[in-house]
Amino acid sequence: MSSSSPTIAQTEIVNWVLPLVAIAVTSFRLFCRARQGRLWIDDVWASFAMMFILALLVVDWLYLQDYDKFPQGARVALYYMVCQFFYAVVWCSRISILLTVVRLTVPGTLRRVLTFTAMVFVIVWAVLFAQVWWTCESEPGWKTQPRPQCDLGRNVAIAQIITDVFGDTILILAPCRLIYKVRLTRAQKIRILSIFSTSAITTVVSLAHAYYVLSDGGLQEAVAAMVEVSVSLIVANLSVVVAFFLSMSAEDDESSPEPLKFVSIITFGSQPRRRGVSDPLATTVIGVETTTIKLTDLPHSHSSPLKSGITDEISVNVEQKQSGGEMWGA
Repeated sequence: MSSSSPTIAQTEIVNWVLPLVAIAVTSFRLFCRARQGRLWIDDVWASFAMMFILALLVVDWLYLQDYDKFPQGARVALYYMVCQFFYAVVWCSRISILLTVVRLTVPGTLRRVLTFTAMVFVIVWAVLFAQVWWTCESEPGWKTQPRPQCDLGRNVAIAQIITDVFGDTILILAPCRLIYKVRLTRAQKIRILSIFSTSAITTVVSLAHAYYVLSDGGLQEAVAAMVEVSVSLIVANLSVVVAFFLSMSAEDDESSPEPLKFVSIITFGSQPRRRGVSDPLATTVIGVETTTIKLTDLPHSHSSPLKSGITDEISVNVEQKQSGGEMWGA
């Protein structure tokens, strides 16, 4: 072990702290969505990722324990579970982000393409899952090590780099079409795109992990893998978490005792739920103070890929100061 390699104790600290932060952020996201009555398929995949990272936390902790506590076969099984739970968290998180974009689109070509892309993500996950098995089983000598760790080698590292860049590029570009024809200010468009562009952070972390896979990094590879899964899950929840805090800021401004004031609100999700109206595609809300704009009455001559009417998925509503409680569908 090189002098720069982390110790077992340092690795265990990273493997506990980062996943717990990701679990806390995901729990907060699910609480916000459940509180609004706006849970959808993207939240289901986020919950899958949270369960997998919790399982990864436990399995990785067992894997790092003293060798004598488990028989050799159990150690090998623990290593395989660490590898597969890693892929499960990363790709469930990506699918959740993509489905968040899907729920913002109206039925049509774009929505079908994004749904098909989500299925492609599942296939990619299955291929990477199988690649670990055929790579490690073809050279079983690693199974006799005190702490078994397969040398995944060049092919796995290249596959991870290609699929990570492919997946994150789609997640960054997919929302661009959604807001391209929407009449928002340049600053508003930048704010929206910046939320989804955080997938680039996952790409950077995944490249570091792929480097350690390629160089047989040992504990460094384990730490990089845990950083990647934690960042992936946190990024998957950013759109909801940022929406919550921005809307809280807007509510504070609306509750001040100033005279009547008009506030425009960028809404990620449908309009607040009305009695007798079923809207399974409703999402969260992002409140941003800006000039008075209204997007719900777009000209019919310029079709928009966004939902319209009561199910508008990105809209700007003009709200008076007294109606600030509607922002969260109260």
